Amino acid sequence: MRQVLAAVRAMGCVGFALSLVAAPAAAAAAEEPASLAAAFDNTIVSTYDNGRIAKLWLDPDGRYRGLGKSGDASSGHWTIKRDKVCLKQDKPLPVPFSYCTLIPEGGVGAVWIAKSVFGEALSVELVNGR
Repeated sequence: MRQVLAAVRAMGCVGFALSLVAAPAAAAAAEEPASLAAAFDNTIVSTYDNGRIAKLWLDPDGRYRGLGKSGDASSGHWTIKRDKVCLKQDKPLPVPFSYCTLIPEGGVGAVWIAKSVFGEALSVELVNGR
């Protein structure tokens, strides 16, 4: 149970962004919205109310890597479900659900409000570079 909680906690690092079962990553990559493409060469930074930050990097092949607000690394796959990007963690432990969030408009410098996998309010920004 502790491992599952740790895995879910690590999933919180991708909290910007987010329990749906989605299509395979290859199919999602072919259907990605133009607004999501801006994230591929840049960093998605989520800032929590307490000032801690989490970072997320999306790759065009449907993979992601993240660093949680506690510095925990995670990785997995992203897919598109309607107007949302959904993240499914593979490491450090597989999580049996996906976390989905709306895909915001705008490129580098765009700022939006989202909720973490635990429902915490986040300020999210697309920051230039990796």
